[in-house]
Amino acid sequence: MRTIAYNRPAAVAYAERWALSRNPAFYDFEKLGGDCTNFASQCIYAGCGVMNYTLTFGWFYITSSNRTPSWTGVQYLYNFLNTNDGVGPFARVVSLAEAMPGDVIQLGRADGTFYHSPVVLGTSGGEIYVAAHTYDALWRPLSSYTFARSRCLHIGGARV
Repeated sequence: MRTIAYNRPAAVAYAERWALSRNPAFYDFEKLGGDCTNFASQCIYAGCGVMNYTLTFGWFYITSSNRTPSWTGVQYLYNFLNTNDGVGPFARVVSLAEAMPGDVIQLGRADGTFYHSPVVLGTSGGEIYVAAHTYDALWRPLSSYTFARSRCLHIGGARV
């Protein structure tokens, strides 16, 4: 198995293209708990081009009913990216100050549950700008969200 670089410009370009609309190749989970992590997964896939087809614990989308929980679930995406030592993307948690375009920032409540997965588009002057679904956003300042905690999933690449 070899590691490939994460194509951050491709992930950002995808996020910019689809932040305010929906790619018809993917189901819109807006009315089924939210579409933010589905959108984040699409962006990650645009940046790495590799899915992990392991049932249940992998990371893939074929259809709305043939996908892994990690494709659309906030905590499941976190679990996959941080423990994946097989095929597909992998990440580690870094500080917000280390956020890079194409990374995913997950927002959470004080009780430790995380509920939203915006994608980093860029940073400027100490501000992080994101794109997201559910509450559709394009170049929205992260500071305009209300959240008790956050974690930045820094995508390190993918294994093929």
